[in-house]
Amino acid sequence: MSVLIVGASAAGLATVEALRRRGYDGRVAVLGAEAHLPYDRPPLSKQVLAGDWTPAQASLRTPAALSALDAEFVLADSATRLDAGTRTVHTLSGRTLTAEAVVLATGLRPRTLPGQLGLPGVHVLRTLDDALALRADLTPDRRVVVVGDGVLGAEIAATVTGLGVPVTLAGPQPAPLAYQFGPFAAGLLADLHTARGVGLRLGAAVTGLTEADGRVAGVRLATGEVLPADVVVVAFGAAPATEWLSGSGVLCDNGVVCDSRCRAAEGIYAAGDVARWHHEGLDALLRLENRTNATEQAVAVAGNILGDDRPYTPVPYFWTHQFDARIHVHGRLSADADVSIVEGDVRAGRFVAQYRRGGAVTGVLGWNMPKQARLRRPEIAGAALAGRG
Repeated sequence: MSVLIVGASAAGLATVEALRRRGYDGRVAVLGAEAHLPYDRPPLSKQVLAGDWTPAQASLRTPAALSALDAEFVLADSATRLDAGTRTVHTLSGRTLTAEAVVLATGLRPRTLPGQLGLPGVHVLRTLDDALALRADLTPDRRVVVVGDGVLGAEIAATVTGLGVPVTLAGPQPAPLAYQFGPFAAGLLADLHTARGVGLRLGAAVTGLTEADGRVAGVRLATGEVLPADVVVVAFGAAPATEWLSGSGVLCDNGVVCDSRCRAAEGIYAAGDVARWHHEGLDALLRLENRTNATEQAVAVAGNILGDDRPYTPVPYFWTHQFDARIHVHGRLSADADVSIVEGDVRAGRFVAQYRRGGAVTGVLGWNMPKQARLRRPEIAGAALAGRG
């Protein structure tokens, strides 16, 4: 049997490693759109952007470790078309790659604002090159506006503020991550950002950009207000990279739609941010955008390629580090949940919050208490994953 993995990031690499650990010794090829060997994305908005890490430190494996996998890495060439019936992938350079099993791990593409592309001073942060380009554009005399009040936008705002560069965070939510955390934890996060010098201009959507002398000059809000800016980082979400799958025979709807085995079609699987699979515990289609899921789902996909025939039913998990807050979330949080503190002390900046809906525990949030939050996962597995919660 041969395996082709489309996507050379965390999910793609983890699939190769899981196959080899299981004793699979057949041909494996990994197709990557970027020229870089596999690297980790979470550090891009933190250590790499801050300049604390070199690009090499973000690498997921050393060249020697990758060589030991005995896989062919085809880099700097993107997939342009898939024929699911023959499991054939066509690439931008004209390559044709065919395998008995194909894993789709193409991740996400950043959303953009009208007029953004090609405008100097406007950045996204998805790749290593994006992080390096943004860092090179940051100086203390430049005003930065981060468009996007979710995880990525808030992390970028925290990192840039730490570099001594003035930052304004703009977005439609009442507080950073309010739609994910609910008003209690999001309010604490807003207080943290404000105390550290981030200007919050929240509660109004961003509608566009202004420019002057061929460079970005401001960010326009739905209220009509314009926030002055010398540098703008657009980080208000990303979409699954599935455009190349049009007409392939694979169903795409907010991701590659898969069954509970992460199978999109016969011999076609998906893993990581691009996969939207049927979670049997939740009885619903689920797509998770986080580093942990990319690795865990890749292991499940590798097992099912090798015949395990097991559903993938994780407890959702993600984490974010902003300033001195290390926040770890297990399960599903919602803005309308009942929240109670079950460990620690909010005033001390260390606590675990439990989220309940309908009397059932659906999630926990640990604020500088990662171990204590992790130990409460079994409570969630019994409540949130037994049904729709």
